[in-house]
Amino acid sequence: MFLKKISKDVVIIGAGAAGMMCAMEAGKRGRSVMLVDHARKLAEKIRISGGGRCNFTNRYTRAEDFISSNPHFCRSALARFTPQDFIALLEKHGIRYHEKKLGQLFCDDSSQQIIDMLLRECAAARVDWQMPSQLKQVEYLPADKETQHAERKFVLTTERNTIEASSLVIATGGLSIPQIGASALGYQIASQFGIRVTSLRPALVGLTFAVEDFILFKDIPGIAMDAEVSCRGSAFRESILFTHRGLSGPAILQISSYWQQGELIHINLLPQQDVQQIFLAHRHSAMLLPNLLARYLPKRFVQVWCSATLVQLSMTVKPMNQYREVELRQIADKLHNWNITPTGTVGYRKAEVTLGGVDTHELSSKTMESKRIMGLYFIGEVVDVTGHLGGFNFQWAWSSGYTAGQVA
Repeated sequence: MFLKKISKDVVIIGAGAAGMMCAMEAGKRGRSVMLVDHARKLAEKIRISGGGRCNFTNRYTRAEDFISSNPHFCRSALARFTPQDFIALLEKHGIRYHEKKLGQLFCDDSSQQIIDMLLRECAAARVDWQMPSQLKQVEYLPADKETQHAERKFVLTTERNTIEASSLVIATGGLSIPQIGASALGYQIASQFGIRVTSLRPALVGLTFAVEDFILFKDIPGIAMDAEVSCRGSAFRESILFTHRGLSGPAILQISSYWQQGELIHINLLPQQDVQQIFLAHRHSAMLLPNLLARYLPKRFVQVWCSATLVQLSMTVKPMNQYREVELRQIADKLHNWNITPTGTVGYRKAEVTLGGVDTHELSSKTMESKRIMGLYFIGEVVDVTGHLGGFNFQWAWSSGYTAGQVA
């Protein structure tokens, strides 16, 4: 079948947050741009974010809020396009927003407003679209002054046509949420060109536990509480949520990016309290231990936790005045340092992002361009830069997309 041939300055594979940001910025520079995406619905990850209101950035974004094998890589892009720059773009389009907590910014109305804003910006920059369209093949013809092609070019074969371009930007995202179209395409393109990809795993994701370890807790799904969760030297203080299979909630999602198979996680169930002092104050009370703890923690959780923990400590439930001081000290230690070992995560279907990606040592931090292949750029989640929960990953999409859009 004959395929029509199209020539563009820039082709961007992936029309999500990073891809559209890059397209509109490249288009503003007068570059002819084509966005190619296999999905039937545009920017589904933006649409479903933040319960449909899109946690589009975090006011307090810093490089320290990102995980990468090259931790300083993100600094340049984050400085070039800041949360304040994206806020200014929203205000230009009259989109109202609010801060929920900890610098997390959400649309007052709908995440569709963000998608529509990016569409308008792309239209103003005369960006062309090819969607839905499957990418079949990518070829690279380097510059060779002794042959007919004195300029480098990429040749992309899609199900619709052949596209030639001097710059190719990969904005395909990661493996998270495959049900809305996530795929390994970006990593495959990197590997095709000999560009390293770090190990990949689900992140910002719920943790699961062995049935025998969690059997007492399986009947309290939906119970949430404030806690501090730590692992590998990192700690997060937010809520945790019990599920049928294990634990979720913001603090658990955060620590999942640091946890590795076989490791313990440590949960301080009463981070604002000194449990030893509480126990001393009730040392002579006839109140049962679970009834005292139910003043500070959800009653159903306390009942289950006491059943599980006191057995481990070879103790039973009894009035406070019947425990020895050493026993109360042991119980207090467990409340401040409840150690449990996850067996895994709930996987990419529920993960918000993918940890790992295109090795940042392979890319220029100032342009997002490959150090191996001139004109090839990687932006957004496909890169080994993973933000914490709370708008940081969208900010990385805007910043990396903007950075590549200035030069591609």
